[in-house]
Amino acid sequence: MTAKSAIKSAKPSLWPQGRQSAVALAFDVDGPTGDAMLDGSLLSNPRYFTQGSYGPWRALPRLLDLLAAYGLKATFFVPTWVVEHWPSQCERILRNAHEIAYHGHYHEVFIDCSRQQQLDIMGRSRNIFQSRMGVTPVGFRTPSGDWSDETAQLLHEFGVIYSSSMRGDDRPYFHATSRGRGLVEIPSRWDIDDYTALAYSEEPDFPIGLDRISGYADVQKNWCAEFEGYHREGLCWTTILHPKVCAKPGRLAILEGLFKAITSHGDSVWATHCAEIAKWWIAQHPEDAA
Repeated sequence: MTAKSAIKSAKPSLWPQGRQSAVALAFDVDGPTGDAMLDGSLLSNPRYFTQGSYGPWRALPRLLDLLAAYGLKATFFVPTWVVEHWPSQCERILRNAHEIAYHGHYHEVFIDCSRQQQLDIMGRSRNIFQSRMGVTPVGFRTPSGDWSDETAQLLHEFGVIYSSSMRGDDRPYFHATSRGRGLVEIPSRWDIDDYTALAYSEEPDFPIGLDRISGYADVQKNWCAEFEGYHREGLCWTTILHPKVCAKPGRLAILEGLFKAITSHGDSVWATHCAEIAKWWIAQHPEDAA
């Protein structure tokens, strides 16, 4: 045994016995929700609609096939407008034993919404998930990448147990509320969002100043290196990926390379739903209970 491995083995694991790290693969199935839907221009913007609808219509089934081939579980954050319009594709998410979680109804900008508007969105989404899919999600990812001061407590009181919306750590942590411990946060990172390397829009260019697509080999190499770093240090890695961006035919090899890297470590990687990680984290930290 080398000195380096001895140090690593002496470090207590954060995860269930035999697991060195945790991975929560997470995908946002936004469809055509977002800006053009929120400002009412979607019906006169077929380009926006078709770019978005490609996600649940074509890319999601392809992604689910690939996850099944590698025996990997994932969490899907889905605006409920997408559930209403592509129900069979969304039902397959659950049939394949993945998790489905809140992501707004129209992909609203939560930081601009009042407390009551946020509650209305959550209530509407919960009703749709329950009536259309027979589930009550326990997880949330803010569609806008930000939220207002009251959002974390509002979600906690609503019955959500975790969020994967913020940054700030490479392991889960708890949001504080006026009543004590709140949501578990499973932090993600925008710099490995697939939009940063693989999205393209020319008017306006998005990402701003980056109106080009990165080399696929480089993207795969970067994502694998990020995962390996988290695994090496025994942390929790999650993703912000979008089927309409990363699950196109030529790009599936990027995901396949990443899935091979994850599964090559066998059971030492705890690849599971965000909800399972949140429940584990809560159980391991009872002293912080509200």
